[in-house]
Amino acid sequence: MTKILVPVDGSEQSKEALEYALEHFKDAEITAINVIDPIEAGYTAQATVPGYSEEWFEQAKDAAEELFDEAEETAGEYDTDIDTTTEVGRPSRAIVEYAEENDFDHVVMGSHGRSGVSRILLGSVAESVVRRSPVPVTIVR
Repeated sequence: MTKILVPVDGSEQSKEALEYALEHFKDAEITAINVIDPIEAGYTAQATVPGYSEEWFEQAKDAAEELFDEAEETAGEYDTDIDTTTEVGRPSRAIVEYAEENDFDHVVMGSHGRSGVSRILLGSVAESVVRRSPVPVTIVR
């Protein structure tokens, strides 16, 4: 069975990527992945407050669960079940490593999830995944 990995981050592009995977890979095993990037916690004024990083991490895990609920609801519209997983780390690296370590056949992802200054500073996750992935990557716009 074909295994498809779909990164989800709440952006419109990631939602479209999931829909693309569900529509074009009907018989595949689809896993939605959300990557919690701990570096994001360090870019706020609150980051120096004791206990902030633990609180931020719990909020990030809760946000991932909300994304997975939405993804599962979307999959239900295609009469399909999906698996979900949360990883911690730099998004492009975590996506590539997870795909490689878990024998995925394909990655389907949105063209970008970030906008504005953070995209300029952090670069394109999609571009980095395309360059580093050992498996084919489909970018959905």
